[in-house]
Amino acid sequence: MSDDDLDRRSRRGRRGRHHVRRSGPDEIRRRRRRLPAALGGTSRLLVLAVGPEDTTAVDLHSGAFVRLRTERAGAEQGAAQRSTPPADGQFLLPFDVVDATLAEDPERDDPAQPEAVTVTGPPDLVGAMRGRRTRRLLKGLVAPPEQHLLGFAGSAAPYWEFHGMRPSVALVMPTRGPVLFRRQEDDSVWARFGWPRSDHWLPVEDRRALACVSAAGLDRLWGRSLAGALGFQPYYVLVTVSRPRHGHCYKTVAALLPRP
Repeated sequence: MSDDDLDRRSRRGRRGRHHVRRSGPDEIRRRRRRLPAALGGTSRLLVLAVGPEDTTAVDLHSGAFVRLRTERAGAEQGAAQRSTPPADGQFLLPFDVVDATLAEDPERDDPAQPEAVTVTGPPDLVGAMRGRRTRRLLKGLVAPPEQHLLGFAGSAAPYWEFHGMRPSVALVMPTRGPVLFRRQEDDSVWARFGWPRSDHWLPVEDRRALACVSAAGLDRLWGRSLAGALGFQPYYVLVTVSRPRHGHCYKTVAALLPRP
């Protein structure tokens, strides 16, 4: 057999192996993980946290953080009012994929929360997204090491100091922790974590984490005890800036997230 014949057989063999690999189980599973495109007039989003004030998610088209606020009809005032998400949205879990429709007035001018937008109603659940695609997406959103988390020192700042130039969402990969503490004086739960060379103590609003601390009956959870209570090892800490409370906006832990 000539060298040319061997070369042609080698190329056919490579094409054959490539064809089998594309039609095999891995390729079938990859196709099943693909989600259909969002319908016109809606945004497709990856949920990261559902909090008492809004739902924090990632726009899958732009890759940017968004904070969803739900529009309700204000019967007494005869006009639309903006409020926290209704109970219908509380079933959503981290890494769920939803479709949400923007309201006519999407409220894009909040100086403390520039990522906030108003939607017409509770988002519609369309699936879930995990694995390599989600890891790549979140890797690009991880907050880079800076002097101050979310652009300002301390855990709070006056509302009038915000001008819409700083983000209100940060996805943090902690260098130490997190550790959850229950404060005896007010029964609140706080998280302590390192990033990058300093400690942060922030109040927790993650309902799942709060329920775990309550169920454990302990004043502190960390390491294996925290992972056992949550059902996963925390890999990310999602930190957000709250709406004004008595004139100040506060950094809060919106969610403890696993590696998807």
